[in-house]
Amino acid sequence: MQSAAAIEAVFRRERARVLATTIRTTHGDFDLAEEAVQDAFAAAIARWPVDGTPDEPRGWLIAVARHRAIDAIRRRVKLRAIVGDHAADAAGEATDPVAPEPVAVADDRLRLIYTCCHPALAAEAQIALTLRTLGGLTTEEIARAFLTAPATMAQRLVRAKSKIRDAGIPYEVPEAAQLAERTGAVMAVVYLIFNEGYAATAGDTWLRRDLCREAIRLGRLVAELTGDAEARGLLALMLLHDARRDARTDERGDVVLLEDQDRSRWDRPQIAEALALVPDALRGGAGPYSLQAAIAALHASAPRACDTDWRQIAGLFTELARRQPTPIVALNRAVAIAMWQGAEAGLALIDQLADALAGYHLWHAARADLLRRLGRHREAAAAYRAALDHVGSAPERRFLEGRLAEVSG
Repeated sequence: MQSAAAIEAVFRRERARVLATTIRTTHGDFDLAEEAVQDAFAAAIARWPVDGTPDEPRGWLIAVARHRAIDAIRRRVKLRAIVGDHAADAAGEATDPVAPEPVAVADDRLRLIYTCCHPALAAEAQIALTLRTLGGLTTEEIARAFLTAPATMAQRLVRAKSKIRDAGIPYEVPEAAQLAERTGAVMAVVYLIFNEGYAATAGDTWLRRDLCREAIRLGRLVAELTGDAEARGLLALMLLHDARRDARTDERGDVVLLEDQDRSRWDRPQIAEALALVPDALRGGAGPYSLQAAIAALHASAPRACDTDWRQIAGLFTELARRQPTPIVALNRAVAIAMWQGAEAGLALIDQLADALAGYHLWHAARADLLRRLGRHREAAAAYRAALDHVGSAPERRFLEGRLAEVSG
């Protein structure tokens, strides 16, 4: 008998593939597809404990979701008209001698990303919509990633779905000549999906390995599809971060900082694969993902935490800040400088970011850590309390509470 927990695990593992295929069935009607997928999983909860788990759970779910979607379409309009129009469009494309050849990618999830990242949509809407549909993130989780209110993010998602539906944006990977204009947004989406898996913004579990695996799989596809050096840099970056997965939490699921991790538990074959990608990515232009991959490579190559080349890492962050001048990059640069030149130097830089990052828990946490290292425990305690006011995930909360107890004792 299939338990509810086992069915939920199937849902987490297969949701993106089932939804992406169902969206193709509904010709881009995101809301209808999401309803159909929810109906399919509800049917699984009702039937699998009685009938047993199908040999192909994903195929079963896709079939049920498609049937539910088609039934809904029949209730809305005449199905014959939809099929007829679609067939006519397909016939027109097939007989047009000047129609460009589309890129052949037999993966509905990649089609979904490129649909969501259509240039007709605002950049934030592109990323948010893909995180919602492909990554399965809640509106609240996406809002945290953008440091905005959930109600504001909900409105953006509704507008993005409506624009795809009303404008008839095609559900496809664009033609080769149009790949470049969307690939930047696609890479941003893939990395945000990875980041939510690497360090979840909310919930009881800090690591969501299903999201990390999905982002890496999609990153491979994008790198292969585009041949882009920066896409290879992104793939290397994700592989390097993910290689530390088994050492990043303890047996209770609590956070283990990089400096305290058991490096024998790092995935060395995966690190080797990533390290082979980094030089080529840097030669291709040293974009933001490639620079971050180079930073991650320095961490991965250090046998012990004390062997880390913080001077070179700080230099790479300085170059990254020049190319991508965001407060988050500036924060990471400040931390690297603190590790290289001392806590006082890093703290001075972190304090300059107060206005930009006052609502970001990691700014408060980084500041608290430097104050702790300097022995300024009263100020460190205040900073840890401020971080706790903004943190979302339970494991990070427990870590911060532990550090607060240390400096308050």
